[in-house]
Amino acid sequence: MSETTGASYAAAGVDIEAGDRAVELMKEWVKKTRRAEVAGLGGLGGFAGLFDASALKRYERPLLASATDGVGTKVDLARKMGVYDTIGHDLVGMVVDDLVVCGAEPLFMTDYICVGKVHPERVAAIVKGIAEGCVLAGCALVGGETAEHPGLLGPDDFDVAGAGTGVVEADHLLGPERIRKGDAVIAMASSGLHSNGYSLVRHVVFDRAGWELDRQVEEFGRTLGEELLEPTKIYSLDCLALTRTTEVHGFSHVTGGGLANNLARVIPDGLHARVDRSTWTPGAVFDLVGKAGQVEQLELEKTLNMGVGMIAIVPAESVDVALTTLADRGVESWVAGEITERGEHTSGAELVGGYAR
Repeated sequence: MSETTGASYAAAGVDIEAGDRAVELMKEWVKKTRRAEVAGLGGLGGFAGLFDASALKRYERPLLASATDGVGTKVDLARKMGVYDTIGHDLVGMVVDDLVVCGAEPLFMTDYICVGKVHPERVAAIVKGIAEGCVLAGCALVGGETAEHPGLLGPDDFDVAGAGTGVVEADHLLGPERIRKGDAVIAMASSGLHSNGYSLVRHVVFDRAGWELDRQVEEFGRTLGEELLEPTKIYSLDCLALTRTTEVHGFSHVTGGGLANNLARVIPDGLHARVDRSTWTPGAVFDLVGKAGQVEQLELEKTLNMGVGMIAIVPAESVDVALTTLADRGVESWVAGEITERGEHTSGAELVGGYAR
């Protein structure tokens, strides 16, 4: 009679010991994100992250803001290049810069990492990037989850998602109701593609152009892969600095859908944001995607950020202080347009003219 062996979690493809090692490796990075409100309140490995809400007593009427996001198919490039410590910057940027649009200060984040097989060092590298992003955003990483899905994902496949919580004083809440005719539209430069439109980008550079990630691209001064993995710029602390130094009526985070569509989301009925393309030159990567894929300009503009990652809308008299504040913080910015009355045939926002060359 043959001897049989009972089923086990390990036999099904889940390595609990590898998961425990991943937690140990990531602890040092999570510690770097601690704010005073989470110090001494448990630690990584608990069932829930803790945040001392008594810190909100200084607010007259605190409004909590929440946001969640991922980084899309950019994770496939990280996998192919074997570079895992930058994708977390993208995740944090996608979440916290949605929060700051309403004027909220990011307080804390949680993450979710789904893998086909737990490689402890790889998971720790991903969390390292998330933690570094949280430091740049001024928020704490209070917890997360690593899930192993053998049979559903390949051994090297993974995806990431995150959720964040922020707070804003009710009287300081930003939104369409604050925006006025004559306000200036200030553009803040992106660091590249950020984390949107990669399905189009991958189709163009791999399927149509047939390029490899290690291809040296003269216009980039580096390889194609290095350019495509450039982390998303995180603007939250820069935006909050603006609200402290001058009057701000609104922000718009330029993500999926492009500049005009995202800007239109914060423009009230009756008003119109007119953005002049001639005020900036999109980076080389946008030109490359357009030419290599024969992508029409309007298609590019509704998919990619075209060099603008965040918009601030301020009164005309606040422009000089706003630009100086951003320059002092190392953020490239410029006046890109203005708020006007909406005409019969105009939408919430539009791009006009041609790009500077």
